[in-house]
Amino acid sequence: MSASFYQVGGSDKRESGRVKDANLRRVLDSAARMRRQKKAVDGLEDDNFHDDPHANLVMHKKAPKFEETLEAKRKRRSKGEPFKARFKKGFNALLEEHQASNPEPPNYSHANVPPSKLPPRHFCAVCGFQSNYTCVSCGS
Repeated sequence: MSASFYQVGGSDKRESGRVKDANLRRVLDSAARMRRQKKAVDGLEDDNFHDDPHANLVMHKKAPKFEETLEAKRKRRSKGEPFKARFKKGFNALLEEHQASNPEPPNYSHANVPPSKLPPRHFCAVCGFQSNYTCVSCGS
């Protein structure tokens, strides 16, 4: 039983070396990648195997929702709510208003960041690990 000791926060904590090794990225061959991919697809297919009961329903605007009854419900609003909804401004309207009041910099349209000195990083779209061309773990 091999265990390594690390000093954490003033107290001795024991950690297994095998757990750390298991969490490292593994380089997989093409057969292992195919097995992993097939297992993932099978898991997705088995997850929700029944047919959709609402697949053949045609949606109508006036049809009641599942949680509603056929009776018409009265909507209660506080006095301030209709005015908030009626006079709500979108982002573009707020931006135009700000630019009209503050035409000289610094303002929203002049705020920018210089380009990075480092090259862009590439990540695997499937597993999220950093990789330049193809992912070492999943091969995508």
